[in-house]
Amino acid sequence: MRWVKDAIGYWCEDILEKKFLGQNIGVSVLDSGISPSHPDFYGRISGFGDFVNEKKMIYDDSGHGTHVAGILSGSGKMSNGAYAGLAPKASLLIAKVLDQSGNGMVEYVMQGIQWILDQKKNKNIRIVNISVGTQPGLEKSEEKRLLEGVDALWDAGLVVVVSAGNYGPGEGTVAVPGSSRKVITVGVADTLGKPVRQGRARWDYSGEGPTECCVVKPDLVAPGTSIVSCNANYKKYLQKPYIAKSGTSMATPMVSGAIACLLSKYPDMTNVEVKLKLRESCIRAEGTHGWGMLHVGRLLAP
Repeated sequence: MRWVKDAIGYWCEDILEKKFLGQNIGVSVLDSGISPSHPDFYGRISGFGDFVNEKKMIYDDSGHGTHVAGILSGSGKMSNGAYAGLAPKASLLIAKVLDQSGNGMVEYVMQGIQWILDQKKNKNIRIVNISVGTQPGLEKSEEKRLLEGVDALWDAGLVVVVSAGNYGPGEGTVAVPGSSRKVITVGVADTLGKPVRQGRARWDYSGEGPTECCVVKPDLVAPGTSIVSCNANYKKYLQKPYIAKSGTSMATPMVSGAIACLLSKYPDMTNVEVKLKLRESCIRAEGTHGWGMLHVGRLLAP
């Protein structure tokens, strides 16, 4: 991810001087895995659990998880820092719950959640990034399981950051488990750009609330359109080391990475305190939802 000052706000000295970049903070990513051969992650993958194919080796056969992890915590080594993630010194605990096509089962996610709860103390996990959401029409019993799962992570003291899904705009389009009252749900601000489809002049796809329980969601928005991050296939297929993707999946690790920086500066903050600090530091702008747009400078300010 290239540092763009006007996309997220003015960066504070803590970031510019590389004082707090996720040091001593463990982040777990529930996604399609991670590419261990990408130099941007060298030495910072603290563990890997495969709940799809039950393989022991670390891999990502989709590329989605690698891209998400790069936004959150890529070092930028292959770009001389130009596409570094927000928290390039955080460690990554990876739970593979999505298959090669980016699809998964509720059971995979639930197994991943339990694994994180079992690992969190030994791996110093403080944040869980879930750039995963259900498609419309899932059975209510399965939706309930997912909501109970992410709530269990929150109740264990973890900061849980979940994508709002890409089924918007429109009321009631936030994907489960982003509809949880407790977790921090991230959407994407409406963005001017080339049309998503013929006749459409804006990138405007982020899931919106209110939820069935009348909860306003997403909580905040972050950049998520045409975000450049790590390419899982660059060595295997001789492709470029970075690739652009769009979606609330990309906005979610923006927020998780910013929180990792915050916790490296204020390690005693609770998940509730983090959520309140986010709410206080967001800025309102055209096309934003909830509290407004992520502003990293204000988030890390005393």
